[in-house]
Amino acid sequence: MRGRERDTARTRRVVLDAAAKVVGTHGSGASVDAIARQAGVSKGGLLHHFRSRDQLLLALAEDLAEQFAAAVHAAVDPRDHAPGRLVRGYVNATFDDLIDGTSAPEQVVLAATLSTVPGVAEVLQRDKQRWNEAFDADGLHPQRALLIVRAADGVATAGLYEGGTDPEELRRTRQLLLALSRQEGPLADL
Repeated sequence: MRGRERDTARTRRVVLDAAAKVVGTHGSGASVDAIARQAGVSKGGLLHHFRSRDQLLLALAEDLAEQFAAAVHAAVDPRDHAPGRLVRGYVNATFDDLIDGTSAPEQVVLAATLSTVPGVAEVLQRDKQRWNEAFDADGLHPQRALLIVRAADGVATAGLYEGGTDPEELRRTRQLLLALSRQEGPLADL
């Protein structure tokens, strides 16, 4: 039975990865047939793991959120116990992907594409609430956390509108955001 569980998890992973690729290329209207072909499974096999295309796309949105959360937690320095350590992990995870060009822009496009799928907005709202609660518990002044995270998110999308990113500018921006996360107190008296 344990082997079957691993096969199920492996097949789900292959299907989610294929869905990300196909939806990223063809949009949220991508067919189950195209996703199944990309995954190398039958349409029936895909529907065994995901009852419908919408369920698959919802699972894909949840998977994107979980993958990013895992990257953030992996980017937290275990020796760092100062307030803002999670915010620094968020910045580092975001900029690591941007600087090495692996996935941040594709994930932004995919999340935007999926936002039109029924139910995905709720998934994204729950994820936002989870991050807000985690940042509140992180100990950094809320103004700092808000501005730093929003700036990191903005940098992740800026390259899409600017036709690419300058690695040196990305490094400087990361350093600035990390420096802001190591200071205390509000940024402005509001």
